[in-house]
Amino acid sequence: MVIEDSAQSVVQAGVPADASSPTAEITVYDFERSATLSREHARALELAFETFSRQWSADLSAKIRVRATVSVENVRMQTYGEYAQSLPTTTALVVCALPDSAERVIVQFPPSAATAWIVQMVGGRPTGSTPEERTFTPIEQALIGTLMRDAIELLTKTTDGLLPQGISISGIQYNSQFAQVAAAAEPVIVARLAMRLGGRSVPTSVMLPASILSMFRNAAADDSSSPELVRRQVEETPIELALRLSARTMLPREVLGLSVGDIVPMPHSADRPLLLLAGDHPIATAAVGTSGARLACVVTTTVSDPASEESA
Repeated sequence: MVIEDSAQSVVQAGVPADASSPTAEITVYDFERSATLSREHARALELAFETFSRQWSADLSAKIRVRATVSVENVRMQTYGEYAQSLPTTTALVVCALPDSAERVIVQFPPSAATAWIVQMVGGRPTGSTPEERTFTPIEQALIGTLMRDAIELLTKTTDGLLPQGISISGIQYNSQFAQVAAAAEPVIVARLAMRLGGRSVPTSVMLPASILSMFRNAAADDSSSPELVRRQVEETPIELALRLSARTMLPREVLGLSVGDIVPMPHSADRPLLLLAGDHPIATAAVGTSGARLACVVTTTVSDPASEESA
C-alpha cells in the first residue's frame, strides 16, 4: 500500500515512476555461507598458497628440467559459475575427488603448457611455435597425472590440515563451460597463480571447496575448549635454572678497573643458601653440593611468593 502511494505521488509530480530510480538487482544471501573471505582466512590461505607455489616451482622444475616459477596473484571467494565463466573455453581442468565427499578440487592450466611439460619430461625440446590446445592422449594423461598427484600432495601439506589426506584424481575436463564440477551458485575458493616457464606466462588456478573454511572454526574451537593442552604445553616447555648470590652494587670505574687476580667481596654470607631462579624469578633457596663429578644444589626451602622473597 505504501509503495503504491509513493508511486502515485511521483507520477503526479510529472516524473515517470520507472525513471525515478534504476531497478534494483536483488540477490539471495545465505548467512551460513559468507560471500567473501574474512581477513584472517584470506591471510592464512595466501600464506598457504605462497608456500605451495614455492614448493611446486621447485618440484616442477626438477621433473620437467626447465626452470619454473610460480607466484600467487590473488586468493578470493566466488561462485563456481563465476569461476567457470572466467576461464578459457578450452583448458585443462584436473578434477580431484575428496575422500568420502562429493566436493571437488580443481587444478587448471592451459593444455599447451602441459604438452610442453611432457616434451621436456621425455627429453625433447618444445618448438618455438605455440602448441595447439587439444586433449591429451592416454600416455600424456598418465604423465600429467603423475605431476598432478605430486602437486596435490604438496597442496595438502601446505594447507596445514584444511584438506584431507587421500585426495585422488577423478578425471581431466577440457571445456570449462560444460564441466559440471559444482552447482553454479556454490561458493568456492579460487587461487590465481602466475607461472613462468621458459619465458612463457602460463595462467594457472586452483579451486577449493568453501567448506574447508569450517576447519578454521574447528581448530579455534579445539584450542579454546582444551585448557589441558595449554597446561601440558607450559609444563613441557624447557626453562633454565640458575643459582645466584646476593647482588652487589659497583661503580662503572670499579668494573672497568678489574684485572686477573682481583678479589670482589660479595654481600652473601657463607652460611646463607643461594637463590635458585627460573629465568629471573626465584623459586627456591638451595645449598651447593655435588652429584658424582658434577656440581649440584640441594633445595632447602621453596619460595611461595617470589615478590616477597625478592623484597626480603
